[in-house]
Amino acid sequence: MTDTGGAPGGEGADTPTPSQGVPSASAPGSGEPKRPEDHGASPATPPRGWQAPDAQAAPPTPPPGWQHAPAHQPGALPPFTGQQQPQYQQQYQPPRWNPHGLGKPGVIALRPLNIGDILDGAITAIRRHALLVLGIGAVVAVITAALTFVLQKYLLTDLKGFATTVELGPAATDEELRNALFGTFGDLFVVLISSTLLSTFLLTVTTGLMAAVMGRAALGREVTFGIAWREVQPRLLPLLGVAFVYALLSTIGVMLCIIPGVLAWVFWALAAPALVLERGTFREAFARSVKLVGGAFWRVLGVLLLARIIESFFENIIQLPFTVGTGVFSQMFTPGKVTVPSTGDLLLAAAGQIIAGTVAIPFVALVTVIVYLDQRMRREGMDIELARAAGVQPPQAW
Repeated sequence: MTDTGGAPGGEGADTPTPSQGVPSASAPGSGEPKRPEDHGASPATPPRGWQAPDAQAAPPTPPPGWQHAPAHQPGALPPFTGQQQPQYQQQYQPPRWNPHGLGKPGVIALRPLNIGDILDGAITAIRRHALLVLGIGAVVAVITAALTFVLQKYLLTDLKGFATTVELGPAATDEELRNALFGTFGDLFVVLISSTLLSTFLLTVTTGLMAAVMGRAALGREVTFGIAWREVQPRLLPLLGVAFVYALLSTIGVMLCIIPGVLAWVFWALAAPALVLERGTFREAFARSVKLVGGAFWRVLGVLLLARIIESFFENIIQLPFTVGTGVFSQMFTPGKVTVPSTGDLLLAAAGQIIAGTVAIPFVALVTVIVYLDQRMRREGMDIELARAAGVQPPQAW
C-alpha cells in the first residue's frame, strides 16, 4: 500500500489539478510559514495614490499666509482665526425685531403697548376718523353741557340767598347763617354728585360706542356711524345698565370713601368695551373687566389717571377764554365776595364745555378701549387673532 501524503516531495501530492483550481492564499496571522520561493518574489506595483494602511498620510500643503491655530480644548469654543469658514453654514436665521409686533394694519400696533403707544393710538384714531369720533363726542358734550346748565341754573336761587346772608354780616342770626350755609353746601354737594354721575354715565356709553369704532379701526377697516351703530344696537340696553351701575357705584364710592370708589372705578373700567366687543351679558362684562385688570391694577390706574389729567388740562385751556368774562372767573380775584353768574355767563361756559368735550370725551373713551385691547394682547394673545383677522402676514410664523 503506497503512502501518497507522507513525503514532502511526493509525486502528485502538491500538484493541483485543473479541476481543483488555484490554491487560496493563507489568511494573515494563520501561523502558516511562508514558502522560500515567496521571499524572493517581487511585489506587484500598487495603484497610483495607494498607501499602506499603517502608513501615516502626509498633511496637505497649506495655502499661502495660513497660520496654525492653537489646539482646541475639549468643551471649549473653537478659536476664531478671522478667516471665513465656508464649510459651516448657518441653518437658522432668527427673525428680525419688528417695532409693530405682528404688524400695524390700523391705528395701533399688534403687540403689547406702552403708555405712549396707547395715547398715540387714541390720537391717531381721532385723526383718521375725525368726523365720526368728533361727531359722537359733540353729541355727548352737548348733552353733558345741557344737563350741567340745568343743574347750575337750579342752584342760582340758593346762591342768591347765601350771597344776601353774607352781605348782612353781623346782622344775620346764627340760625340764618347755619341754614344758608348747610342749604347751599348741601345743594352744591347734590349737584356735584349729580354732575359726576351724569358725566361718568355718558362717558361709559361713549366708551361702548368707541369700542365698536376701535374694533374696526384697529384692523384698518372702514368704519362709519351706521356700522358702529349696528354693532352697539343689539347691546344698547345692557350697555346702559353697565354704564349706570358703574357710574353710580364708582361715584358714590369716591364721594363717601375714596378707596372703594377707586377700586370700583379701576376694576370695572373695561366693562363697557368687554360688553360690546365680546358680546357678553351684563354680568360677564363686569367679570371680564375684573379678570383683565387683575394683576395689572396699578398700570391700568396710572393710564386712566393720565388720560383724565390730560382731559382736565385740555378742557381748562379751551374753557379759559369762555370763563374770563363770567362771574366764575372773577370769583378768583374777589374770594370774599359771592358772585352769582348770570344766565349768559352759564351759556358762555356751556359753549366752552361743548367745544372742549367734543375732543376730550372721545379721547378718554378711546384710551379706555385701547387699554382693554392691550390687556387682552398681553394676557390672551389677542394680537395674533387681530393679525389673522386683518390678513397681515407676520414677520415670523406663529
